[in-house]
Amino acid sequence: MKITFLGTGTSQGVPVIACKCEVCTSPDYQNNRLRTSVMVEVNNKVFVIDSGPDFRMQMLREEVHQLDAILFTHEHKDHVAGLDDVRAFNFKQDREIDVYAEQRVQSALKNEFSYIFSGINYPGIPRVVLHDIPNEEMVVQGVSVLPIRVMHFKLPVFGFRIGDFTYITDAKTISEEEKQKIKGSKILVLNALRKEEHISHFTLAEAIALAQEVGAESTYFTHISHQLGLHDEVQAELPEGMFLAYDGLKLIS
Repeated sequence: MKITFLGTGTSQGVPVIACKCEVCTSPDYQNNRLRTSVMVEVNNKVFVIDSGPDFRMQMLREEVHQLDAILFTHEHKDHVAGLDDVRAFNFKQDREIDVYAEQRVQSALKNEFSYIFSGINYPGIPRVVLHDIPNEEMVVQGVSVLPIRVMHFKLPVFGFRIGDFTYITDAKTISEEEKQKIKGSKILVLNALRKEEHISHFTLAEAIALAQEVGAESTYFTHISHQLGLHDEVQAELPEGMFLAYDGLKLIS
């Protein structure tokens, strides 16, 4: 399995275009963070978890020529806004793209992208097939995927485990039952917005504590605000086996 971090940033905080902090003006590519998304290549299939506003740029940057499915964690704009750009893969692959989302998220997609789901097959519109996500193991293109329920303050969000890789973003709390699904992961990805308390996201300290609790072999932090600080400085503070992810980082599991 190959894992590519398409984006590790967030819309939280001051927009980058207006920010003059040392992170947003850093020449270090590890501090240049597009909105959070990850690509998983497994069994000759290519899945993307969340297609945010930077989806098109991320696909071009990574020279992605195949897309088999998109899995959505939740309906916030920074995670779904790029759905329109699947049309390029419709054209290249000459088929519809499977999209997995729970019912509430499907309703949001139909509202946001009404032209996709209107039933009028206007030439060039994105072609997708919606599939429900249950809170139990499911099969996506022949690959077993285990959804993990987490809470983004009061909003239910799904994380996903594929083999020994677990990906969780936009979480603030996770029940003991759902934590059991994470244990045994070799690679764990968790959101870590900043050091200061936040109502709906793990702080860095909270993410570290959860990683230590579930005991993953390696943990990577994503959904990073510029408020967290410079990559190299934060990385130097992390416990052994924990890493600050960056856009374009590739892992093999």
